Amino acid sequence: MNFTISNRARSISLGLIILGAVAAVVGILGDHTDHHQRTWASLLVNGFFFFGIGLGALFFFALQNATETAWSVMVKRVFEGLFSYLKWGWIPLVIVFIGGSLHLNHVYHWMDHSLYHPYVVGEGHEAHFVDEAVQGAVANPNYDSIMAGKKAFLNIPFFWIRTIAYIATFVFFAGWFRKQSLQMDKESGESLVKRMLLNYKRSALFLVFFAVFSSTLAWDWIMSIDAHWFSTLFGWYTFAGMWVSAMISAVILVLYLKRKGYLPQVNNSHIHDMGKWVFAISFLWTYLYFSQFMLIWYANIPEEVTYFQQRIDHHPALMWGTFFINFAVPMVILMSRDAKRNPRFLIGVGSVIFIGHWLDVNMMVMPGSLGHHFHGIGLLEVGMFLAFLGLFINTVLRALTKAPLTVVNHPYLDESVHHQI
Repeated sequence: MNFTISNRARSISLGLIILGAVAAVVGILGDHTDHHQRTWASLLVNGFFFFGIGLGALFFFALQNATETAWSVMVKRVFEGLFSYLKWGWIPLVIVFIGGSLHLNHVYHWMDHSLYHPYVVGEGHEAHFVDEAVQGAVANPNYDSIMAGKKAFLNIPFFWIRTIAYIATFVFFAGWFRKQSLQMDKESGESLVKRMLLNYKRSALFLVFFAVFSSTLAWDWIMSIDAHWFSTLFGWYTFAGMWVSAMISAVILVLYLKRKGYLPQVNNSHIHDMGKWVFAISFLWTYLYFSQFMLIWYANIPEEVTYFQQRIDHHPALMWGTFFINFAVPMVILMSRDAKRNPRFLIGVGSVIFIGHWLDVNMMVMPGSLGHHFHGIGLLEVGMFLAFLGLFINTVLRALTKAPLTVVNHPYLDESVHHQI
């Protein structure tokens, strides 16, 4: 059965885009930070959050292929719809990176080349930064010895090489998996088995790339905002947020499609399994959140604890509110078997956790980008979130219209149809 976007869904998504855009413009007009830093930071928050949902969906899709899992075959097209956003979702991120590279914003203060040289010759626009005390050189007041030690990794050319590698890899695999999935509907017998084997191998290869890139992109795009700080758990912590946001999006989308009369063969057991993933990954995120915070806070090493000190001292409601929403809400409400099968519970709790992880990305980005100029979530942030949400919904729904919502010739289709737990 092919999906058709209803007029109401189209109107809601376009309404969110328009409402969000208007609110964001009003917020931008009130943004008096240097170089409109708040606007750039908000663009990064929403660009990264929704790109992360697509990436989390792509990861889960590849994981199901590599492990030859049967139950998820019935909702395979839903994940394909979610990771279709990756095709365009990288654009806002690249805009922010270009702005930083051209010094149109200072989200990434390490992109200021004056930080890396201990001496300066001349003043103003004529200043020339050098590493040795040559004739006429004086001490560079902007010199940062910690940043100079990270120059081999945090430099603009290498940053762009890595960024292009990430985006090209994810967009390529997303397109390839989608193409192979559609091709499988046209095949049977030995050719289908061969394609399944190829999918298995490519999925395993993708997971190798993802294991590295999911951490390094988190270092590059998010952790380097607070460039003096580092955490060996940050990549995993960021990945857990992406993954749970993707699973929430998937389960809400599946429930929406069932309400509209699609996916009739998706039963309570499929919904239950998706609910269990949301519950389990919420605990994974919590474990990583607590581990990262507690180990750093207990050790009390200045260059490590500064990240949390800034957030506890100046934004305690955001920090602890994010933790409470993303841990306590799923723990209390999704603990029982019945809750994981109840559409109202799943949609309600999922929506709350979805917003909670958006707040988490705000917590990771905004304090480091704006410093004392960040005073909490305002009209600009909410408006941009709504605009991106509308764009995301519209993109995903359009992708779902381009192929039947249920696969046709998958070898595990019958097992998935009769899935019971």
